[in-house]
Amino acid sequence: MTTGAIPPRLFRLAWPLVLGNLLQTLYNLADMFWVGRVSPEAVAAVSLMFPLSWMFVSTAMGLTAATIALVSQHVGAGEDRAADRVVGQTTLLAIGVSLVLMVVGLLGRVPLLRWIGARGEVFVQSLAYIEVIFLTLPLTFLFFAFRSSLQGAGDTKTAMWLVAVSAGFNIVLDPFLVLGWWVFPALGTRGAAVATFLSRGLAAGVGVYILLRGDWGIRLHVRDLRPDPELLRRLVDVGYPATLDGWARSFAAVAMAALVARFGPAATAAYGIGVRLMSVSWTVAGAVGQATATGVGQNLGAETPERASQVTATATGATMALLFAAGGLVWWFPATAIRVFVGDPAVVTEGVTFLRVVALSWGFFGGLMVVQGAFRGAGDTRVAMALSLCSRWLFRIPTALVLAFAWTVTVPGVGVVSGMDVGVVGLWWAYALSAVASFVVGVAWFLRGTWKEGIIERDAPTAGDD
Repeated sequence: MTTGAIPPRLFRLAWPLVLGNLLQTLYNLADMFWVGRVSPEAVAAVSLMFPLSWMFVSTAMGLTAATIALVSQHVGAGEDRAADRVVGQTTLLAIGVSLVLMVVGLLGRVPLLRWIGARGEVFVQSLAYIEVIFLTLPLTFLFFAFRSSLQGAGDTKTAMWLVAVSAGFNIVLDPFLVLGWWVFPALGTRGAAVATFLSRGLAAGVGVYILLRGDWGIRLHVRDLRPDPELLRRLVDVGYPATLDGWARSFAAVAMAALVARFGPAATAAYGIGVRLMSVSWTVAGAVGQATATGVGQNLGAETPERASQVTATATGATMALLFAAGGLVWWFPATAIRVFVGDPAVVTEGVTFLRVVALSWGFFGGLMVVQGAFRGAGDTRVAMALSLCSRWLFRIPTALVLAFAWTVTVPGVGVVSGMDVGVVGLWWAYALSAVASFVVGVAWFLRGTWKEGIIERDAPTAGDD
């Protein structure tokens, strides 16, 4: 990414990430498709669990954001052994954090589900699903450690093929475990979670083997698994804002799901399906953002910050054009998109309203994610976190509360302020309006240029290098 024409090099780096992320999305889409054959309550249960599951994925992605920044900048500077040490400490950190989250999640699963708003049969189905998902966390974190390590080195194809195999395995397993095909019992939502567990176990195991082999440009040395307090501190220092970023996004999604649940099962199911369709655009934009992070990191390591700016501009423009086109297609055929997952008329009607409001804003969602990727590649993860906080907690949640609900409060010096009480459609409009506002803020922040310094210490000692 440090020489040559930018568009073809960016495309070669980005397309495996885009395809890999789309295949990763198939985990959730396949679960929703087969669970939709069980009952509306099962669909609602998986819909409520999607933001929570995404919170864990976001945590893993945030934890490894520092890996992408450090590995890419070390590779750009020609310091391969230093990059290997980052890989070892990332693996150690991923294992430790995921085990803690798994234990905490299992102990607090019941009050957590009640806080989200799961009740009755939806609660039973949600509990069956999330108990297994908690057990999957170490496997998920290990896979993201593997993927970010290779991505920082510029290899995006290996992880893409591994995701393809894993997603295909999940798709094949789902109907057997969810509906009880052949000799298997019908496990419902728990079956969908078990399929995900087995598929991610396959991906994590092969990923660790690949890193140990070291044939793909980066290597996991067993001796690098010994705790290195200084390097762990740097990983945490660079990575914790990205982790908080992921939590901010995920808790906002959980909060929105809790707000939607107040409007009944039909709205909840429609929201879950609509968000999964949106997640396709997120995976595309997120993948291009990851490629942008690698390009920015390598160019900052090579001390070519203006080229890093050009990489970001090219990636942002292309992503927005693609997602505006995809959103327009979904806006034109919303009922068809919803009926792929469920045929219930009430859910389809609500889903059509959701897509008609939100789909045309997909380009703004995508543009912001690419700009955030540029900040992460530079190691400026605090800005990326701030943009997520603005998007969700400054724009989306307050707008949702103002538009959707009836309430009145007296503000000193202002007077009486009331909610507009337009119903669940107000929640959908909050998504669209916050996307536009946060994109404008993100571009303005990027143009300030404060991210161009990078984070690696070029004069750092290299004792212990091979």
